[in-house]
Amino acid sequence: MRAFSVSFVLDAPLAHRDSQNGDIDRGDKSFSCGQPVWGLAFGPRPPKSAAVSRPTRIPPKGNNSLLLATGLENGMIKIWNVLSGEAVFNLYGHEGVVRDLVFPQNGTLTLISSSRDKTLRIWDLAHVGKVQVLSGHKDWISCCSVSSDCSMIASVGRFDRMVCLWSLRSYTFMRNLSGGTNKTLYLLSSCDFSPDGALLATAAFRGSSWWIDLWDPYTAEKLATLTDYFEDYGQNQISAIQFSPNGLHLGIVTDDRALRIWEPGKRGMVMQTKADRSSNGLCCKYHPQGGVVATGTRDGHVRFWGAPRTVPSLRHLCRSILRDSVSTHQMEPLPLPKRILEYLTYRNIPDRLKTCYSSDEEDWEG
Repeated sequence: MRAFSVSFVLDAPLAHRDSQNGDIDRGDKSFSCGQPVWGLAFGPRPPKSAAVSRPTRIPPKGNNSLLLATGLENGMIKIWNVLSGEAVFNLYGHEGVVRDLVFPQNGTLTLISSSRDKTLRIWDLAHVGKVQVLSGHKDWISCCSVSSDCSMIASVGRFDRMVCLWSLRSYTFMRNLSGGTNKTLYLLSSCDFSPDGALLATAAFRGSSWWIDLWDPYTAEKLATLTDYFEDYGQNQISAIQFSPNGLHLGIVTDDRALRIWEPGKRGMVMQTKADRSSNGLCCKYHPQGGVVATGTRDGHVRFWGAPRTVPSLRHLCRSILRDSVSTHQMEPLPLPKRILEYLTYRNIPDRLKTCYSSDEEDWEG
């Protein structure tokens, strides 16, 4: 059988992290997975006070080790200790390719996976064997994402064209954003919540073109459809998208293995890596502190790339903090000027895109 591995090519700033502080040391690491790596996610470091059962083999309390989950083609999920390179344990249950993985941002040892077996699974890594299964998609699930307040899970069906929202608190279905009623042939490939949870981005592909839709997950309103702004990249299907930790950029991986980074409201890309058609790009994840993007490929490798860092404007920071705790339904009744309300609810995006070819940056600062 062909050997597959997770290879860490450590570029700055990861290569300069201090290993004594629990971060990755300088040099390369390669984890042998034995299968193509379709999904990956960095997990939270186990809390020092966490009481975990022995069979989990999670590093003992007081060990500030970083976990990495890898989703494999045979349906297995392997959990790794990044610093030691040890395979901590395996998770079994999916009957198809594990297409995506995500850890909620609440610091718990919870892992959410999506698979071609049409299910989402919510794993409690502190008690291996405890899992919740969410069913409802009619075909492969390409991707899943969790809102910043850990209240919602979003998932997209590759062929059923469904964008589903689930409650992470009650493990129940909430709503379908697209309804799956559009008869035009296209494929949904990826989704991601903005860091404040007020936007949901979904990526799709049709014929020789691809586009990104921006949704309000609270109202199910489609805020913008981005098509004409990516005309130079239409021959490559989107495999994965993810917002940067500060919400200023959107990382985009296409099947030519290239990583592209786009700043909403701007024409073209602020960064693009060299294409390599010998190995398709499958997934991408930002490092939690930003500045680095990890990409996974069909040949079983994971590479780290230095990503642009942008200082957020004060206006963007205020919006992010406010929207992290205030839903659109709570925002709309507030006695605010129309222009401010549109900015806070991201409804100014279409107008900003219409003028993205001009040099006027007044209406978009984040």
